[in-house]
Amino acid sequence: MFYMSIALSDSGFGENRVGLVSASLAAIWIALGTNLVGVKIGKWTENLGASASWILGVLLVVVAALVWRRQGSATIFHLLPDFNWDTVSFWATIAYAMTGLEMVGLMGGEIRDPKRNMPRAAWISSVFTTLFYVGTTAALQIVLRPGRISELNGLAQVGSAAGQVLGASWLSRAILALVLATAIGQFGGLGSSVSRMPFAAGVDHLLPKAFAKIHPRWNTPHISIVTFGIVASGLLVALQFGDTLRAAYQALVSLMVIGGFLPYLYMFGSAWKAGNRWSASSGIGMTVLAIACSVVPTGEIHNVWLFEGKLAAGTFAVVASGWVIYRRYNSADAGRGILKAW
Repeated sequence: MFYMSIALSDSGFGENRVGLVSASLAAIWIALGTNLVGVKIGKWTENLGASASWILGVLLVVVAALVWRRQGSATIFHLLPDFNWDTVSFWATIAYAMTGLEMVGLMGGEIRDPKRNMPRAAWISSVFTTLFYVGTTAALQIVLRPGRISELNGLAQVGSAAGQVLGASWLSRAILALVLATAIGQFGGLGSSVSRMPFAAGVDHLLPKAFAKIHPRWNTPHISIVTFGIVASGLLVALQFGDTLRAAYQALVSLMVIGGFLPYLYMFGSAWKAGNRWSASSGIGMTVLAIACSVVPTGEIHNVWLFEGKLAAGTFAVVASGWVIYRRYNSADAGRGILKAW
């Protein structure tokens, strides 16, 4: 959703809720559709998204260098950031941007030599992801002052401003295409990995048997993928009600951070129990800090109670639905075990 917001805002969709949501829904189902027919096809969507991300990053850095050479930097950089309650939630977004590698473990059976390749990929990706975010953030602030960059459509704003300085009217359209490709690729990778979780739960009888089904032709957990798409689409639409588009965007990002970080409490708790006390402590601390920052509203939130209510309701729905499903099918599985014993 937020990638689509950034991309389409420069095409007149920025404040067009219907157009933006429709385009976002289309991107979701294009991304999932390519992975529905198998990893051999879906991987090209993810490869395209990854390539587009790096092309976008390089383009922004080059453009910023040209703007700096022509008129200097729009921002005076300081090593330490200024504390501001209106931007506290950004820290949660930054933390969330560095997550996701754990998703690869869900597809370990489809990775060549995961024991050797995964640790190596973790180190390489962490270094390059940090360089990517630092470089592109600096590039944006060279072109425009931070106060003029919106979290909703900042890339479009920078592309438009840089295009005027450099006389490159095509720049905004190029950024639009690259961000769209990135959004589709990232959601495709997320969908193909996350869908393995309900599939595994279906195999273990923790979800209905339908989730354990494999498509006879494509060999993919198609029920899980389609369900993931339906849930994502439903959340996207539901969070639009009751406030501005920017407030809906912020609520969606915050709920994404909360839902994404809650499982880390279990993961790092397991690491603590396994004896990895240092990594577990730092992981739990970062998780709690990210969740706490995500519930702090930005300056663009006018109805704080509605914003917090959406987060509370969304979080409760995620946790409660998982608990109910687990209790129901775990009890049913236990009942089957008792019958077998008799």
